[in-house]
Amino acid sequence: MTTESPNTGPVSDAPAAGDTPDSAADRGNLRPSDAPVLGPRPVYRPHVDSHTAHAFRRPSGQTGSFSANRSASTGAGVAPLGPELQNRPPDAVLAEAFGRPEGSNELLQREPDSGDTPDGVPGRVDPWRDPNSSAALGAPAVATPRVEPLPQSRRLTAREVLFGSRVAPKALAVLAVVALAIGLIGGLVGRLTAEASTNLTSRTVSLRQSDATERPHGLISQVANAVLPSVVSIRVTVGENGATGSGVVIDGQGYVVTNNHVISMAAQDKSNRAAIQVTFSDGTRVPADIVGRDPKTDLAVLKVDVKNLTVAKLGRSQDVQVGDDVLAIGSPLGLSKTVTSGIVSALHRPVKLQGEGSDTNAVIDAVQTDASINPGNSGGALVDMEGRVIGINTAIRSETGGSVGLGFAIPVDVMTDVAQNLIKSGQMHHPMIGVSARTKTVANDVMSGAAVADVAPDGPAAKAGIVEGDVIVKVGDREVTGPEELTVAVQAHKIGDRVNVQLIRDGRQVDVPVTLESD
Repeated sequence: MTTESPNTGPVSDAPAAGDTPDSAADRGNLRPSDAPVLGPRPVYRPHVDSHTAHAFRRPSGQTGSFSANRSASTGAGVAPLGPELQNRPPDAVLAEAFGRPEGSNELLQREPDSGDTPDGVPGRVDPWRDPNSSAALGAPAVATPRVEPLPQSRRLTAREVLFGSRVAPKALAVLAVVALAIGLIGGLVGRLTAEASTNLTSRTVSLRQSDATERPHGLISQVANAVLPSVVSIRVTVGENGATGSGVVIDGQGYVVTNNHVISMAAQDKSNRAAIQVTFSDGTRVPADIVGRDPKTDLAVLKVDVKNLTVAKLGRSQDVQVGDDVLAIGSPLGLSKTVTSGIVSALHRPVKLQGEGSDTNAVIDAVQTDASINPGNSGGALVDMEGRVIGINTAIRSETGGSVGLGFAIPVDVMTDVAQNLIKSGQMHHPMIGVSARTKTVANDVMSGAAVADVAPDGPAAKAGIVEGDVIVKVGDREVTGPEELTVAVQAHKIGDRVNVQLIRDGRQVDVPVTLESD
């Protein structure tokens, strides 16, 4: 903020007492008479450099404005306007070029409000000079010449067109005869040459096939022929939706075992539109009914009304070894009576099963095989080289959805036990320990087990003293490395069995006896 100091110098011409001062009020404002009078503000003049001053300064000897004021009267110090303009006649050349024609009184422009009308143009009316005239066609500027018709000429003959009348008619006839003779000779030579050369096709060739030898068919074909009549195709429909799978005849009264996820669509249907159809290897198709099913082992039993059935031979899980030759028989992708071969890749492989649209929620102690298994093989037979069923094909593991040599089958012992109970009572119960678990590594990252995440109240584990945070590493004689293996280890026993559960608690190994109960 800038403040201006008052003028403190001597004040002259001060009004005397009683005089009327020339005050601020007389000048239309209310400034007090004793208010200090401020001095003028300083004027700021920017510096002009020498180059700019030299370019834009007044010429030497010039003072004041660049040009003197011009006025009507010329006085001292005022420059004259030059020669006075005079109104004189135009030059003869301009008058001749731009003047009005001699004897014409027509003006180039009339006043807009004048009532004078120009005289009509002598001669015929020119539409280009009358703005109100209508369009009209006149005579062309240049006359169109008349096209004269061409004179008629006679038609040319073929001899004139081809030879320009330079060949006589007799010569033309001779040429035609010669050309015909050449054509006949060429056709005859081609015919004789074609008959003398070798043809690509022949009617005299007869292919022969060798007679069958007396050697026996291979072992795979013998096993396949023996087992195929006991393996069926299963089709389930609910309205417009459908699913396909396979099954195995396990009893002559018409009982067929398959996977639960194959028929769960029909089992869960509430609209009474579900239908299950079984097709045998000879093409016979019959309807089937559900006897019972077990979602915890992914097994189900159907019943068909058919006589003289071929029943599959059932083996034992204890006779199966890794490396044994096996055949997978079923209907992959709806292709019935399909046989693929492989070996047993592994045993006791815990596999969790959950199917979209199915209520299957199972963990199986599977037989692993590299025999090709694809969608539609589910429920079919996995047989050994003696034609005995050692498993029910159930699942594959693949990133593409097709077979990559990782197939899994439910062991025949589990299938036999579940199917027997379903046929007797229509339902199946399993032993349970009463915990939910998750995988956890223990013992200095060397051992892993199933960490107890929740203990069911009044369940077998709670009664035995197992608490949350315990890590189960063994059930009976089976090592436990995760929740899936804990499930199959418990299901390997029977309801009411007292098993020893080994667990890690606070870094210490503890053995807890647990009595398994029914689920």
